[in-house]
Order: sequence, then C-alpha cells, then structure tokens
Amino acid sequence: GAAKLAVVVAIFLFTFYVISQVFEIKMDANLGHIFARSALDAAARSTKPPRYKCGISKACPEKHFAFKMASGAANVVGPKICVEDNILMSGVKNNVGRGINVALVNGKTGEPLDTKFFDMWGGDVAPFIEFLKSIQDGTIVLMGTYDDGATKLNEEARKLIADLGSTSITNLGFRDNWVFCGGKGIKTKSPFEQHIKNNKDTNKYEGWPEVVEMEGCIPQKQD
Repeated sequence: GAAKLAVVVAIFLFTFYVISQVFEIKMDANLGHIFARSALDAAARSTKPPRYKCGISKACPEKHFAFKMASGAANVVGPKICVEDNILMSGVKNNVGRGINVALVNGKTGEPLDTKFFDMWGGDVAPFIEFLKSIQDGTIVLMGTYDDGATKLNEEARKLIADLGSTSITNLGFRDNWVFCGGKGIKTKSPFEQHIKNNKDTNKYEGWPEVVEMEGCIPQKQD
C-alpha cells in the first residue's frame, strides 16, 4: 500500500512538473511577443515625424501664429485657409467663392473674426472696398484667389490691399493665382505673398495656372 501511494505521489509530482514547465515556456513566448511588439510600436512612434499646427513643416516660435493657405485650383477646387489648426475657409466648409476670399483673424489672440468672398468677375467691387475700409487695426488679413480675382479690381481696392502689406496686388491680372497674408496697420511690406501669372504657355490647367501654396508663422501683435 505504501509503495503504491509513493508511486501515485511520484506520478502526480512528475505530471505537475511537466505541466508547469510547458506553461512557463508558453508564458515566456507570449511575454517575448508582447515585449517585441511594444518595442516595434515604440520605434514606429519615434520615427514618425511630428505634426505641427495646420500641417506646416516646422513648429512656430512662441508668440507666433501658424498658418497655411492655398489658392483655388482653376474653377473647380476652392481655396483653403488655416490658422492655428483652425480651417477658416475651404470647399468642405462651403464658405469660399469665385473672386477674392478673405479671412480676418485677431492679431493678439489668433481667434477668427470673419470670412467673406467677393466676386471680382461678375460682382461689384464697391462692397469689397467697404469691407477693406472697415477692417480694424491689428487685424491679420489672409486672402486667396479662386477662378478670377482681378477683373473688377480698381485702383482704390488695389491701394487698400497694398496698405495691408501686399506688393503683388498692383500686378494681379485675369485668372492669376495669388495668396497673401498681411495686416491692418502694418508698417512694412509683408513677407507672406505668392503670385503666379496666368500664362497659356505655362498654365498647369487649361486657362488657369497651378495652385499656389504658402505657410509660415505670423508674429503676434504686441501692445
């Protein structure tokens, strides 16, 4: 009887030992897989490039507002204006239109103030002139063309835009593509402006030049 009991106990202990060893091997394999997966995920995160506001290529310094904008593409895709990761105007928002598209932003806080578009092909320039005159000092002004932004522009409207810091507005012609960022009360010419002429020999689209894009960091208005 004692011998049988000893055999049973020995078999039990041996079985328990085998099961524990198999379980430990599986645990080690699972843990190894988990740690390997975690290491790969961490490596992927470390190699993924950081994303900056509005998708610009580098971060803005303190007391600057990130912006990115693009003109319209022919008469098909509207312009897009983004400031501080806020899409202010785009075709998706359904607040763009033929002519000159304008977004106003508070120069101190970066908060959006207003968005409007003015038809410079079939519309009247007078409401655009009144709008430009009503802009308050210290306001950031962003503009982008869509389809045609120049036909109805007169000298008064061009002068008001030039006072915002534009240098290309005097040469803006029929179906040119143009984006601009300036400010009311600016003392110098703005460095943020892109202009491409409508030229049948170089146009990317039939009757229209390629899209112009621009990004940068706007200095915050100081008291």
